[in-house]
Amino acid sequence: MDEVTFKSDTVLSDVHLYTPNQRHLMVRLNSTGQPVFLSHFKLVWSQDSQIDLRTEGGDYRDVPTEETLAGAGSPGSPPGSSCSSEGSPLQASTDATGQEGAGAQLDEDGDLDVVRRPRAASDSEPAWCPRDKVHPMILTQEEDDILGDETQENSTYDIIRIEHTMATPLDDVGKQVWRGALFLADYILFQWDLFQGRTVLELGAGMGFTSIIAATVAQTVYCTDVGADLLAMCQRNIALNSHLTASGGSVVKVRELDWLKDNLCTDRDVPFSWSEEDISDLYNHTTIMLAAEVFYDDELTDALFKTLFRLAHKLKNACTAILSVEKSLTHIPTPPVCRHCRYLFQTEEMSKAHQGTWPTASQLNFTLSHLDVTCEAYDHFHSSLHQLEKHRDGQLRFTVEPVEASFPQYLVYERIRQLELWKIFVEPVT
Repeated sequence: MDEVTFKSDTVLSDVHLYTPNQRHLMVRLNSTGQPVFLSHFKLVWSQDSQIDLRTEGGDYRDVPTEETLAGAGSPGSPPGSSCSSEGSPLQASTDATGQEGAGAQLDEDGDLDVVRRPRAASDSEPAWCPRDKVHPMILTQEEDDILGDETQENSTYDIIRIEHTMATPLDDVGKQVWRGALFLADYILFQWDLFQGRTVLELGAGMGFTSIIAATVAQTVYCTDVGADLLAMCQRNIALNSHLTASGGSVVKVRELDWLKDNLCTDRDVPFSWSEEDISDLYNHTTIMLAAEVFYDDELTDALFKTLFRLAHKLKNACTAILSVEKSLTHIPTPPVCRHCRYLFQTEEMSKAHQGTWPTASQLNFTLSHLDVTCEAYDHFHSSLHQLEKHRDGQLRFTVEPVEASFPQYLVYERIRQLELWKIFVEPVT
């Protein structure tokens, strides 16, 4: 698994990049024959302390932020961010000055003698594997106790267990875990009061990560996507993390919601269909809609905004839609480019010879039409936001607002500056 070459229609998950060298247990094959892996995502908070923070009016400054995570040197810190003070040149120089006196150290020729840190602590052997050499650690079923030991070291409320795939065709990217879901989950944990006791609808929930986090505070979460196999995997993840939601009495309902269809599926013979009670509860009580990193295809982006528009007109209450997007999300480029050095190669054989891998869904592309690096899927998403805000039908008003990404980081992953959050406030026209 160290040097894998993927086909041109393969999308590789970033899960092993933002949780570098973490071990991933292969647990089974899903119904379509894709390997399913179990990964642990660590929360840097405890449920009890979070409740105390809210009820006692605590200070958010005590909650670990991206900067404090980066400096902590913990196993979940971003790559290249954990550097001990005793290994830094400044510290070494200070120590040497303290031992030799205040004067500068000179060599026998009178030149300044620069104190260098020991070889063992140099960057030649970093604590993190370089980005171009990060590979998932694949375990077999017999090694399940290894992951079990890791879980026992932490509170069960600090670990989210997610089954997912790592490489799929573009049509199946919902079976992977994407960074935008963790980013949106951070915001949910930060804006606890906004979700407290609410009914939440997530569109394109994928493996259910964001819905699971929402269910730690919301009363009811409708976790929706399309595809029986995907929804079955999502339902499995809900069950794996039921300990996070059971104490608060929250309910997570996995349901099919196809953006390309105008109506909800009520056929009882179809898995994950809607009951009349579900539909009534959805329309009567939903006040928050979520979508995490689903804007990678222009047609699907159009379909999602049409679905959001249609549902907003059926809801009895004003609602807020919160969307996460990674600015570099685009279609898979053709011909592909090596992720590591941007070398352009035309064939899979050239890719193998170059020791590179085929690109993920997250790519910034240089296009001849623009003669510049562009993110066409992001541009289309931004245009859709603008069109929605301009829409006037005399019934609802849509107000779009960016969210400042300065809120704390509650999950251990690499938060990058390309991640964005957008809010859409939906209110009746008065």
